Amino acid sequence: MSDYQILSKIEKPEDLKGLTHKELRLLTKEIREYIIEHVSKTGGHLASNLGIVELTVALHRVFNSPKDKFIFDVGHQCYTHKILTGRKERFSTNRQLNGLSGFTRRYESEHDFVDAGHASTSISSALGILLGEELQGEFNYIIPVIGDASLTGGMAYEAMNHLGHLKKKMIVILNDNNMSIDSSVGAMSSNLSKLTTTKSYQRFKRFADWTMLHIPFIGKSFYAGVMRWKKSVKTFFYKSNIFTDLGIKYIGPIDGHNLNELERVLSRVKLLDEPVLIHIITKKGKGYEFAEKEPGKYHGVKPFNPEDGILKSGDNSVNYTDAFSSAINTLAERNNKIVAITAAMMSGTGLTSFFNKYPSRSFDVGITEEHAVTLASGFAISGLIPVVAIYSTFIQRSIDQIIHDIAIPGLQVIFALDRAGIVPADGEAHQGLFDIALLKSVPGIVIMAPSVKSEMDQMLNFAINYKGPTVIRYPKDSVLPERPEFSKPVVLGDGLLFKERDSKILIVTYGQMLQEAFDAKEILLKKDLDVDIYSMRFLTLYNKMDLASKFSQYSLIIVVEDGIIKGGVGEELGLLINSTYQLLYILGVDNSFLTHGTRKELKELCHTDSKSIAEFIIARTEEVNYKSMVERINAKW
Repeated sequence: MSDYQILSKIEKPEDLKGLTHKELRLLTKEIREYIIEHVSKTGGHLASNLGIVELTVALHRVFNSPKDKFIFDVGHQCYTHKILTGRKERFSTNRQLNGLSGFTRRYESEHDFVDAGHASTSISSALGILLGEELQGEFNYIIPVIGDASLTGGMAYEAMNHLGHLKKKMIVILNDNNMSIDSSVGAMSSNLSKLTTTKSYQRFKRFADWTMLHIPFIGKSFYAGVMRWKKSVKTFFYKSNIFTDLGIKYIGPIDGHNLNELERVLSRVKLLDEPVLIHIITKKGKGYEFAEKEPGKYHGVKPFNPEDGILKSGDNSVNYTDAFSSAINTLAERNNKIVAITAAMMSGTGLTSFFNKYPSRSFDVGITEEHAVTLASGFAISGLIPVVAIYSTFIQRSIDQIIHDIAIPGLQVIFALDRAGIVPADGEAHQGLFDIALLKSVPGIVIMAPSVKSEMDQMLNFAINYKGPTVIRYPKDSVLPERPEFSKPVVLGDGLLFKERDSKILIVTYGQMLQEAFDAKEILLKKDLDVDIYSMRFLTLYNKMDLASKFSQYSLIIVVEDGIIKGGVGEELGLLINSTYQLLYILGVDNSFLTHGTRKELKELCHTDSKSIAEFIIARTEEVNYKSMVERINAKW
């Protein structure tokens, strides 16, 4: 930290208060350098954090955290906040196992007020905190910071509608770093906004309103006419006025990188006794040339070389997202009824090439997962075949729409759930652990889990021809190497049995976890233990009688889940085991929220890696052998 002249002296937000503007300019430069230095090593959200440095500094200078509370929507732009609130020495552990989270976490600091990770939630949370404190006789500033992308989510508008109705004193910051939600006529709009924040303006406004209302006989009519005129003038300067229509005062746009201006506006807005939205304009990747030019590329990055911005080479093997991308493009060439829908995750879900090839059949609806699902139902009703590609963690927001709008009418909608199962780096809010438990009980839904690229091809083709809702779930990981057994056609309900010789031990799993089973088998062979392996392929609508018959040959069955144990595949498979001589155990995420780390580290934490599986089987077989010996002794005596 010795290389950072000002940042090295900042241990808590109060340390910002006495800095000169010259020192503050140097501090913002150093914060950016510090973020680039560390994110280049650990990976993380870069562009969004570089864009919000001045705003975060201004907030901490004008307000008093943790008494006043900043609610960062999504939370992936909180790095400056963490650095300024006593965590800069641990910032090198960001997104690493047992290190700092890449998002705000209540367990991490008194300055983090919400466990963030999903979009469009900040205003609702902030209003709840504000009302809760008010009911207890307190008032503190509660300030949600929401990005323009998050503002596409309907929940944000529900919260603003409620806030505008209640007329509570709250400041909402709209961080506009990509598209202008309510673009305004530049300087004039900005100057009018500055004017309306002054004490003198507010005093004059109150006096004028009172005077007009007390004009004899015509006061109310005159006041209403003036208000209509005022609104028409505003409409001339503001192309859209949705915030004022919701009852929230609009101020902006403000230069989000002008620290003096930010502090001035924030200090004045503190005096207003009404809900206010401050619209600030920032640049994603600010201060780092490569991120400024390609903010999307540097939104969430792997480790990179800070000198030239080149991402460090990693595993070049084909991952499941690549396999899905290839499969949908191949099928779309032959079938023009296929349309693709995603919710602000076009590149993340591998749909970029599809969108480029078939723009008229491509729909990115923004952060509106509920809308994406019901939109797909409309496509299906019209006779098209919609493929909805969304991360597993975000599909959680659409369970009602899946049940009500897709499953009940039995529509042919295909869900491609990326980042299913254990997800690296981003922690609790981004884990894809719950899709099986949430969807398995919904009547009629077929859930599949491919292990290799050819299975992805076959499963997507199966879904294209299946007259009902289907789900293909897969992790953020590399596909398995092909084996001859995978050439067996995908048939509804059928799995694959990998059996070389007679064994009384069976590992049951699905998807990428099949690799852990294969590796565990190699470890066990060295201990003179052999196991058979069964790949489920289908996690619903399998033939239970057939599976029970297959399982009856084994005395020890280990189910390895890539998800939460409760409500998973293993619990249902356990109901098939009715023999007292069979034992079934389930390994997976056991009734807990999974933290951040690499996928390998998190598997080890959950005991679903090959070494843990092998050790578990060895321990169970020793127990079984001991019990058999005791039974024989007891029988003899």
